[in-house]
Amino acid sequence: MRATLATVLSVLLAQAVPADPLPPPVTDADFPAFPMAQVLLGRDLFFDPVLSGNRNIACATCHHPTLGTGDGMSLSIGEGGLGLGIRRREDEANRPHARIPRNAPALFNIGAREFTVMFHDGRVERDPSAMFGIRMPEGRTLEKPVASVLAAQALLPILSADEMSGQPDENDVAGAVAAGRIHGTDGAWARLTARIAAIPAYRSRFAEIGVPELHITDIGQALAAFITQEFRATESPFDRYLRDGTPLTPGQTAGMALFYGKARCAECHSGPFQTDHGFHAIGIPQFGPGKNTDSAYARYADLGRGAVTGVAADHYRFRTPSLRNVALTAPYGHNGAFARLEDILRHHLDALAGLTGYDRSAAILPGAARDDDFAALDDTEEMIRIAAAIEIEDVTLTDPEIAALLSFLDALTDDRPPESALGAPLRVPSGLPMDQP
Repeated sequence: MRATLATVLSVLLAQAVPADPLPPPVTDADFPAFPMAQVLLGRDLFFDPVLSGNRNIACATCHHPTLGTGDGMSLSIGEGGLGLGIRRREDEANRPHARIPRNAPALFNIGAREFTVMFHDGRVERDPSAMFGIRMPEGRTLEKPVASVLAAQALLPILSADEMSGQPDENDVAGAVAAGRIHGTDGAWARLTARIAAIPAYRSRFAEIGVPELHITDIGQALAAFITQEFRATESPFDRYLRDGTPLTPGQTAGMALFYGKARCAECHSGPFQTDHGFHAIGIPQFGPGKNTDSAYARYADLGRGAVTGVAADHYRFRTPSLRNVALTAPYGHNGAFARLEDILRHHLDALAGLTGYDRSAAILPGAARDDDFAALDDTEEMIRIAAAIEIEDVTLTDPEIAALLSFLDALTDDRPPESALGAPLRVPSGLPMDQP
């Protein structure tokens, strides 16, 4: 114990000042403001299963406030599941066709103005050369302008068969998606919009905020308004330290110095929200159904950013996540490979060892086992490709230094009381049942 305490003290003394400059404090100007009527409208839509093809899953199912705005699973059970989080099970009468191939990302602060790239692979991105200034996946081009990439992003999960729309023979929305009819008066977006417009409470409330003729983009913007306000997380000990110098604990101070110094975390996790909004290959162990359409790679591969850009150098790169509330948002990695924050931190220190020595029991995969669950990990050639793409350098830290880093990451947790948030509504206008924590 004495040796450990002495080591901690040496860290405190040697790393008292961060090597890299600290970010500026977050202010209200970093976020757009919305009328409360629009925020409340977005809240109801966020929790209402009416936006799914079979009316059985909501945005909140995989991004629930009680689960750190995720679902606590490595890979979600989407459409065809019952319940929340690790208690979610497959509906025997409507079994899911596949796991969702990537982890449900946390929603904290993604409504801030500086967030201009969405999804693990950045397939929705602000781009002045794209239609209405936002690049969307092929076949999903926006029909009308929206105020933010977040509003555009919200229009895509409702088109995914395994996430929300269901299978082609199950409902008219899924049938339209499968036939490639996304746009126009007979498209999937119009069909979902008509559902919302047919509910008097939704129709009248949209009219009250100046939307007499509802369009799918109005739904996306209401969802974005709610997500931006509800999941703003800028009242942490670190925020108070940046704003007015409120002291951190000794362990947090030591961890901050490491984060912005020796540990080199801030090389990617930079800026006010601890993200450079870039894409990096860090050798996360791949499992699950994958997300690949390139015939040169196995179907269970996930090329990440490379599948969007078509650039080989981008293969296996994924977006740098914000670290705000990171202690609340396990599991970690683009596929939730690591259940504990310490484990993903240690993976960063030696990514190759983390890849080749991965403990499969760390994957949180509720529901029936599938043949492709760990197919990528059993594919030697795929493992070699993932390993070869690793671009982060090894870092050597002592156990006390790792403990200090974890202490600093805890200091990024917004500690406002739960009652300061809106939370879930008591009921939703469709009358459909909501998922209960």
